[in-house]
Amino acid sequence: MKAYILECRTNYKSYNRNVKMAIAANLFTQIGLGIFMTLYNLYLRDLGYSELTNGNVIAMTALAQAIFLVPAGFLSDLWGRKRVMALGAVLAALTLLGRSFFEGETTLIILAFGSGAFMAFIQVSMIPWLAENSTEKERVHLFSMHFAIMMAANVIGNLFGGLLSDVLSLFEIDSLTSLRLTLILGSFLYLAGILPILKMKESVRKQPKKILDKSQWRGKGKQWKLVFLFVGAQLIIGIGSGLVVPYLNLYFADRFQTSHSAIGFILSLGQGATAIAMIIGPAVVNKIGEVKAVVLLQLLSLPFLILTGITTNLYLAVVGFLFRQALMNAGNPIQMALMMKKVPDDKKGIANSLSQMAFSIGWATMGPVSTYIVAAYGSYWGYSIVFAITGCIYFIGAVYFLLVFGEKSTPIKKQPAAAS
Repeated sequence: MKAYILECRTNYKSYNRNVKMAIAANLFTQIGLGIFMTLYNLYLRDLGYSELTNGNVIAMTALAQAIFLVPAGFLSDLWGRKRVMALGAVLAALTLLGRSFFEGETTLIILAFGSGAFMAFIQVSMIPWLAENSTEKERVHLFSMHFAIMMAANVIGNLFGGLLSDVLSLFEIDSLTSLRLTLILGSFLYLAGILPILKMKESVRKQPKKILDKSQWRGKGKQWKLVFLFVGAQLIIGIGSGLVVPYLNLYFADRFQTSHSAIGFILSLGQGATAIAMIIGPAVVNKIGEVKAVVLLQLLSLPFLILTGITTNLYLAVVGFLFRQALMNAGNPIQMALMMKKVPDDKKGIANSLSQMAFSIGWATMGPVSTYIVAAYGSYWGYSIVFAITGCIYFIGAVYFLLVFGEKSTPIKKQPAAAS
């Protein structure tokens, strides 16, 4: 652990200013989002809305991301990453703020759609920005650090959000008001992400027109095929994830009657465990290659997923949740590094946006399904069923990734430098 921290510190010092500002922006936005997402489902419940409304709000957020990720990706490639991220940070923060004030169901659903759309602007631009401001040798470590910092920021948000809402209640502030004040704070912290974004420097993008011959068109076709293979992998995982991840706070509240601060603490532990798990990612890649590392981490998460779904013991549920969260998410930076390595520069933005879109489609379609199953079968069997379905889908996703990309990856130490 100490050696890895020292290595991260050394690597961080070697990164250029653009990368450092991107990391800072990620820190602010993810702390704010961590606060917001920990409590928003509970806020809707305090407003008197049903599980169905909760599912619709989450589905609309994911649907907006699915719709806007591709246009945002094209815009990011053509207009510039910095501009798109700055616009997204401001507008997403404003919609989050609106969701903290307004109470009408239709308004909340519209604002949820808006926040999902504008978050897509940052979502699709960040990974290509990091890739364009780093070398191939740096990327696995950089992406691991990026995702680890994202998880650490979520830890802070989860912890602070749950704790603050409970502390406010001690001052005779009702539950709804304490949740609302905490959500407002999270919105302003998200907005603070604009400050480091404005300090980034981006060169003017040139888009020369080229006339392609037949062999070049065939090359473009192979590039697009590769992009859509990555998209397929994200779609499968997104479908499984959409069944359980958005409702983990409700899972702990419904099955174990945990407090807001306890839920925030548990979710923060999950993000912290993920950040720690990402430490081993580059080491595993060096041993067995990117693809096998992703598949291994995903498969190792499945027993813990099933444990979380079937247990009635809070401590076992937390253990299962922590290991599932850590192992499943530890492969994300490896996948991103692999995609950014394989996909040419002029398609990095759209490749990332299509992949994120596919993942969001999974969340958008599975949200109502999950809430329906839980409402129909109760807090034990309902969650047990959705966790079991998710396990099957994750297994399919791991097999798909191995079959499609298994022969296209070698350990990092043996990789030749890619042409830029």
